[in-house]
Amino acid sequence: MVARWLSHLERRTVELDGVARDVFVGGDGPAVVVMHEIPGVDPTMIGFARRLIRAGMSVYLPSLVGQPGRRWTTAYAAGSIARACVAREFATWATGTTSPIVRWLRSLARLAHAERGGPGVGAIGMCLTGGFALAMMIDPTVVAPVLAQPSLPFPLTAAHRRDLGVDPVTLACAAARAREGVDVMGLRFSHDVLVPDARWARLREVLGDRFLAVEIDSGPGNRHGIGPLAHSVVVKDLVDRPGHPTRLALEQVIGFFQTRLGLAPA
Repeated sequence: MVARWLSHLERRTVELDGVARDVFVGGDGPAVVVMHEIPGVDPTMIGFARRLIRAGMSVYLPSLVGQPGRRWTTAYAAGSIARACVAREFATWATGTTSPIVRWLRSLARLAHAERGGPGVGAIGMCLTGGFALAMMIDPTVVAPVLAQPSLPFPLTAAHRRDLGVDPVTLACAAARAREGVDVMGLRFSHDVLVPDARWARLREVLGDRFLAVEIDSGPGNRHGIGPLAHSVVVKDLVDRPGHPTRLALEQVIGFFQTRLGLAPA
């Protein structure tokens, strides 16, 4: 089963900064670093990667937690969250801190750019990795960052709810690049407790008009019947039906990458 889901991508062991990780690579054209959500590189993440490939991009999908190819279950997701919470690579609780794993991801972006060329690299993080694309902006290689439901640090207090999961120096660099013209796309459901209003407002403060916010109504009585626990905009909670707001959000993400990476929209 694992081999079938992953058969469309090349599995490579990539060593950067003294750390080796499995990275699933496929496609042609400029690259997008896809940082998976919990629990790991599961079939839904592979499906998302294949959409980007069909749209003319290369995908570099590193395995950060979990078992590649394994399907999502509640128990599997809970175990992956628990492992991420105690791993030193992820700053799940601290404010004003960039997760250490971002350094490795920046190096991966530089490698992807060297191998695939183009004007730069796209990057999308989801949930625990959602804010990593913001932190990766310190590297000029990253020209198309997407923050999908950025959930770190976990919103325990008012300070946590406002925090963006990056250190002050990195945040200042991201703000400077936004002032220079780099757009940042953000995605969330309006009532997602892991992506509070205060964090969304802070992104607007830091990035100004360069923050391209895509917010999907998940409040009571919303016209599409989206539940209050909806979280994963373009993967697990995607309703792949023309006109549905999650499908429109997915199309916006693809178009964002195509435009910033110099590709004609499909």
